[in-house]
Amino acid sequence: MARLLFFIKQQIPHNLMRIVVRPYHFALAYIGALVYGFPSRRIVVIGVTGTKGKTTVVELLHAIIQASGNGVASFSSLRARIGNEEILNMSGMTMPGRFRLQRFLRGAVRKGARYAVIEVTSQGIVQFRHRGIRFFGAVMTNVAPEHLRAHGGFEPYLRAKLDLFWRVPKSGFLVINRDDPCGLRFAAASRARKIWYAGESIDEGTQQWRVQDEKERGYPLALTLVGPGALDTRHHDPYVSHLEGAFNRANMLAAIATGIALHLPRVALQEGLKSVRHIPGRMEWIQKTPFGVVVDYAHTPDSLCAVYTALRQKRSVARLRCVLGAAGGGRDRAKRPEMGRIAAQFCDNIIFTNEDPFDEDPDIIAQDLYAGIPQSGRKNARMVMDRREAIFQAISSAEKKDCVVITGKGSEQWLRGPKGTRIPWDDRVYARDALRAHEKVSHADSLQAISLSDA
Repeated sequence: MARLLFFIKQQIPHNLMRIVVRPYHFALAYIGALVYGFPSRRIVVIGVTGTKGKTTVVELLHAIIQASGNGVASFSSLRARIGNEEILNMSGMTMPGRFRLQRFLRGAVRKGARYAVIEVTSQGIVQFRHRGIRFFGAVMTNVAPEHLRAHGGFEPYLRAKLDLFWRVPKSGFLVINRDDPCGLRFAAASRARKIWYAGESIDEGTQQWRVQDEKERGYPLALTLVGPGALDTRHHDPYVSHLEGAFNRANMLAAIATGIALHLPRVALQEGLKSVRHIPGRMEWIQKTPFGVVVDYAHTPDSLCAVYTALRQKRSVARLRCVLGAAGGGRDRAKRPEMGRIAAQFCDNIIFTNEDPFDEDPDIIAQDLYAGIPQSGRKNARMVMDRREAIFQAISSAEKKDCVVITGKGSEQWLRGPKGTRIPWDDRVYARDALRAHEKVSHADSLQAISLSDA
């Protein structure tokens, strides 16, 4: 059916398609739901939206629900999972097309899943991929300017995300970030039960939780949850996580608040969080000693700043070396100089490189990034347009207590070029290749030094 509809779409003249594209996507959503028997009516579906942190929250929720003994399925930019079964998301789309998403939900129902957690994007909403799905709950992580060219500005981008919340019924729930300036807009979108979470303040008399940092040996993050009534856990063990970075506090709290909304036991929340060792391609350590290598998906000014800050705060990191690029195709070109400025602020050595240029000239993208560096910092920056070579150079020049951070793609499996071309890719694989080559060179240098000293 999906192939037939795609074939029909290809036969429609381009000028006419521009007029009928919205009705086409709208109809496609409900046709997909009809073909697969409206599976969301037989499973509790939770949508997670926001600019940053969506994938991490989806992964944490999957672990929490699984720890509670309930069957769970999840779909994110990383992978599709039903219980312990998983398939990597190779499509390049965070939120899949309507037929694939409905087929996934039907598979989850047939395999006994009680809950499904879906990463919901603004672009997916604009194309009505969320229609035909009954969302019982919606989670908001944060909202910052992103995809502005695609949406035509920040307000249309925000309204797209709000559309998910508008569709949650009164019997459902909303989980909202109190620290985000847009939080009140999301709260007003539905009459559903509202659960707030915040990093700092709390309003008395509301169903809201905040966190207090704790120190727990062996865990980068340990939080005590403070909230109303029996859910106040100040006298219990803290929630701990292997995830690093202050930004993951909010992701943890969003997942905890959602678990509370689902009435899951506290022990399941704690055990689920603890079970997640890392999120693929999100602050993923490829090596920690003698120098660090980290791969992260950060591709916005805010996320770059968060990752660099987290690494700078580690006592084991003396110098920060970064490899970064920016996506092409006209994607928010205005953010590129700001990304370059942030790299110069935090990093001792910078390599600008290629990253999903699509139909744009990769050299122009790199120059846009370079333009953000103050004149005084340009001596520490260079361009290496072959991304694999850039990774090799950064790692080969690293010394003890350095940290090489490779951002932009995370665990993505393709490098995308002009006219829809793509080549297999994985920053983590090339980082490991570079480490093996570096180890061989270091070993050879050591042998040569021993030989010279004996002479």
